[in-house]
Amino acid sequence: MTVRRRGNRLERWEIALVKAMIDDGRWPSDQDILAYFTRPTRSVNHRAISEIRTGAKHTAIKAASAEELDSFLAAWPEIDRETGLSLRGDELLIKAREAMIAAVQTFNSGGLTFRAELFIVTAVIAWTYLLHAWFKREGIDYRHTRNEDGKKVVSKTPSGAEKYWELAQCLKHARCPPVEPGTKANLLFLLELRHEIEHRSTNRIDDAVSAKLQACCINFNDAIKTLFGVQYALERRLPIALQFVTFSPEQLAILKRAGGLPRNVESMMDEFERHLTPEQQADPRYAFRVFMVHKTANRAPNADLAVEIVPPGSEVAEKFAIALKEVEKKKYLPGDIVKLMRAEGWTGFNMESHTRLWKRLDARNPAKGYGAIAVGKTWCWYEPWLNRVREECEQHPEQYRAKTTNATKEPDRSASDPRLLEAS
Repeated sequence: MTVRRRGNRLERWEIALVKAMIDDGRWPSDQDILAYFTRPTRSVNHRAISEIRTGAKHTAIKAASAEELDSFLAAWPEIDRETGLSLRGDELLIKAREAMIAAVQTFNSGGLTFRAELFIVTAVIAWTYLLHAWFKREGIDYRHTRNEDGKKVVSKTPSGAEKYWELAQCLKHARCPPVEPGTKANLLFLLELRHEIEHRSTNRIDDAVSAKLQACCINFNDAIKTLFGVQYALERRLPIALQFVTFSPEQLAILKRAGGLPRNVESMMDEFERHLTPEQQADPRYAFRVFMVHKTANRAPNADLAVEIVPPGSEVAEKFAIALKEVEKKKYLPGDIVKLMRAEGWTGFNMESHTRLWKRLDARNPAKGYGAIAVGKTWCWYEPWLNRVREECEQHPEQYRAKTTNATKEPDRSASDPRLLEAS
């Protein structure tokens, strides 16, 4: 059974035009008048026209002038050519789509420095308009109100405009449309980040948050299709982005270290994700990541896609993970880590330092994400732990930069002592 939405009703400006059409006399049938006000995103019962004609409802609204009626008829049907949406009646939904398109195009534009910041601000606007469009369709008042003398009064700006809910308020409302937990976490993350960047300059956060921005795009596209229909999807409008360079893992690591995040942004990101479970952090709706790989095929048409998205849990996905395991999960023995640190100039870092560090940080705990695994009697570590050790050395140079004045100091042999290696 079709559920009638509370928002399927005429707005004040439409009621004024209906009254003008009734007074004009050229539309004797209620159904003829109704045809001008029905659109794909909203169906109105012809009873609404009858109630206006008989004066059963909306008696306080004045009829539009003859000039206003002529202007309406001259522009009708005033629609967006791509989607068929009414430029006036579906203004919120049109603005939501255009804001997200603008966010993506801005981020993909060459020559811009603050791409992530511009994307986040515009994407928040897009999501806000999308939820406002849904609230409006469902007949939910999304205006800020306050109590004055026991009456509910709509809050207004200093210039007299009505105040509408911001995105955070939309997400908190009990009647907010169904939003996946990962999608909500992604939006709350971007809101927190926007608060950090809106009043100050930042540098090189694009790489650090790109997975969150990609998830935001995909989540928005899924939401607009679910809430309003697949005909309003954006994938046909926005092509895949191309670039002139490719980065090796080593190059990406160098770029990330060279363009360190601002302290306030890094603290905000760490604090936000500290409250997320590993499952929440791995949710593709929170942060979307894909592998780009060379694809070989026997037939040329099958090799045309530069990126192929494989559904998680599928047979292909399992094979894909196995094929990447050797590259993605490089293992480091404790002695390897000590040697690497000493080669980078941290000659005061030894096996005892390594052991103290992993015990202090409880690094063997799988929830920490450092990937410590036992191979025989020896523990091996993954790349995240190597980066964490490097960070420890950089934070405490006075401890790990060995003094060179004592030429007779006993050299550290812990990196090559197999007994210490097994213990660490």
